Amino acid sequence: MNNKTKTLDLTYIAIGAVLIAICSWISIPTTVPFTMQTFAVFFILAILNGKRGTVSIIIYVLLGAVGIPVFAGFSSGLGILLGTTGGYIIGFIFMGVIYIIFTHFLPNKLWVKATALIIGLIACYAFGTCWFMFVYAKNVGPVGLMGALTWCVIPFIIPDLIKLALALTLADRLKGVIKSE
Repeated sequence: MNNKTKTLDLTYIAIGAVLIAICSWISIPTTVPFTMQTFAVFFILAILNGKRGTVSIIIYVLLGAVGIPVFAGFSSGLGILLGTTGGYIIGFIFMGVIYIIFTHFLPNKLWVKATALIIGLIACYAFGTCWFMFVYAKNVGPVGLMGALTWCVIPFIIPDLIKLALALTLADRLKGVIKSE
């Protein structure tokens, strides 16, 4: 790997982390407000491919952990990651790892990317919900699985699937602009 390739990779990774941060600040006001953070995670994985996209996610999480306000609502810090919704942010890393595995062993097809992102989203939901239930029980009191899913997952399923479709469509349209790994 030459220096030009390393520089290009670092640039793409940095832009990916910044894109997630910017999209986490964009809040769509609905009955249950949601951000465009998951759109950015889907998009950077699809456009940058698994390794660079996952490194972008890890850098985003680390930036927030050290106090740079990259999380939703311009928040940051370990308190956010260790709070009730922190598991969903950490779950993005699992999404990246799942995407790497799928796209490494299966052909570079749209259905593979979509399947990897959907399974990654399910893993993110699962980890985030378990985390939520643990932290909530510790701080407030026990909460049932259906209660946690009703608060934290069910309202976001359709918006997240729409964001996934938009991210894949945009990544497909821009695939010639970004040099693949």
